[in-house]
Amino acid sequence: MKLIIITFFLLSNSLVQATGIEWGKTGHRTTGAIAEQYLSRKAKKEIKKLLDGQSLAIVSTYADDIKSDDAYRSYGPWHYVNVPFDKTYDTHSKNDRGDIIQGITKCIEVIKDVNSSKEDKAFYLKMLIHFIGDLHQPLHTGIGDDKGGNDFQVQWFRDGTNLHRVWDTQMIEHYNMSYSELATTMPRLSKKQVALLQKGTVKDWMEDSRTLVKDIYKNTSKGEKLGYNYMYQYFDPLRSQLQKGGIRLAGLLNELFG
Repeated sequence: MKLIIITFFLLSNSLVQATGIEWGKTGHRTTGAIAEQYLSRKAKKEIKKLLDGQSLAIVSTYADDIKSDDAYRSYGPWHYVNVPFDKTYDTHSKNDRGDIIQGITKCIEVIKDVNSSKEDKAFYLKMLIHFIGDLHQPLHTGIGDDKGGNDFQVQWFRDGTNLHRVWDTQMIEHYNMSYSELATTMPRLSKKQVALLQKGTVKDWMEDSRTLVKDIYKNTSKGEKLGYNYMYQYFDPLRSQLQKGGIRLAGLLNELFG
């Protein structure tokens, strides 16, 4: 009897963890699906060849999927950048192992290099798709003191959690939409608005995310119980980040392949 109870507990716990992981993928897939809406015909064709027909949404989680493989451990720091609020990217002390800006730069270099193999281009394209998504999750451009919000403990409704996870998964999970639903229900933007969002450099986009990070830290306290009011205050900005990420990713891919 005890064995049955223990087995049931472990299975239930695994399902809960898996659900959390799946929702963690929804943001990236949403960004990938949005990007596909803004790709040029030529870029679509070239990307389809490299990815063997896989969609941007499906490959968008690849950089997270490989984290458990020690062979890819060195890519871990490329998912984020930590910059003190009184510093800029150019003035802060860099991580010797790299960061998201350096990771994106490397991806672009490999993709543009005519001597790169198809295998290398495909690998770094998948990584690039993911990193542009990470760049627009504000806590991936947070501060090192609390590890990008991972050590910033809060409550989400009745559950203990951290600020990073709230933005990574829990607000999206609470909204209860699939990535395709999120991608197709974004606000409609004019061509002028799209072009404006795609302007600037990757560092400019990072600083845009950090504007939101500063607002989040200004309006969130450690140990605070977050819920309906927090969703009302911040879910539209979160959706905007997903949309910005997709539109900017498309603009970058159009430059590389269009």
